[in-house]
Amino acid sequence: MKIGFFTDSYFPEIDGVTYTIKLWREELELTGHEVHVIYPDGAYEPGPREHPVRSLPNPFYAGYRIPLYRRLATLPDFDIVHCHGPAPVGRLGERYARKRDVPAIYTHHTPLEEYFHQSVKIASIAAALGKLYVPIESAFLRRFDFVTASTKRIDRNVEYVPLPVGIDMDFFRPTEADRYPDRTVIGHSGRLSMEKNVEELLRVAERRPEYDFVVVGEGPRREALEGQAPANVELREFLPRRELPIFYSSIDAFVTASTGDTLGLSTLEANACGTPVAAADVPPFDETIGPDQGERFELGDVASMVDAVERCLSGSYDTRAAVEPYDVRHTLETLEQLYRDALGDDRAHGPSVESIEPAERRAED
Repeated sequence: MKIGFFTDSYFPEIDGVTYTIKLWREELELTGHEVHVIYPDGAYEPGPREHPVRSLPNPFYAGYRIPLYRRLATLPDFDIVHCHGPAPVGRLGERYARKRDVPAIYTHHTPLEEYFHQSVKIASIAAALGKLYVPIESAFLRRFDFVTASTKRIDRNVEYVPLPVGIDMDFFRPTEADRYPDRTVIGHSGRLSMEKNVEELLRVAERRPEYDFVVVGEGPRREALEGQAPANVELREFLPRRELPIFYSSIDAFVTASTGDTLGLSTLEANACGTPVAAADVPPFDETIGPDQGERFELGDVASMVDAVERCLSGSYDTRAAVEPYDVRHTLETLEQLYRDALGDDRAHGPSVESIEPAERRAED
């Protein structure tokens, strides 16, 4: 198949969507498909089958860009369109599918309403805008042949196929290398933005000065976090991808208080490397972090958070076995079948996606 990925998140920015697209593309091309990526232009040199869309800097969210438009006639002929967001490039993909009369798939990655408060400083207005926005996105999603979501944390009035985006279990595995052999280190990696609530980790560090804390990431909250961090906290820039398994394997526990994830790839990657996770007892972690993977704590309760970290340090967990269902190979098997069902390909093998009962609608317009 000739597949077009339409995304508003792509290199040089580093986030879960970018790496998911990279991984899916590599895995699909290994099985003989041809995958093209349509994305906002920027400080990134496009490679083969990468098609930039002219864009402008985003004044509301540093590092991301606002795409303008690209003529559909300048894009290749695709058998299927797969959109990875509801912003301009995702909408360009939906328009391409409608104009060219090809099937369109949508994967829900990000609850954008959680990000409004970073641009709108008045909390009540940000919350009101979020409530207005969700029905608009729900209506957009209903234009697609299939919608997929990693967890129940989609909160859109639309039927969807449950499909975790998956992790590369061959890449994320325990390593012999240990960066912190003589220290107890609590770690975190991810974008340093408001919805990640990294400040909560700093509160734990204040309560546990005998431990070291390493936070890996970049984002709009970095300067503020640096100003708040106690002496036992080290803030590092994003690590090269190849170094992440070593980092995850070296730390004694991974901790997150994020409220902006739909799966929490970094938590599952840490688990795949043998490291337990302390996560807030909120979606999606109430669904993805079970007793074999670590502990959950009450969001905003620093005592509960400290207790969860301590239990991770003293407990025994079979974390790698617990996350095997999230292996990207399982994801891609279902995804390929979904593509073939959308195309009406009778040569497809295995159960039809139609045999997977769509999840109930999670929100009301």
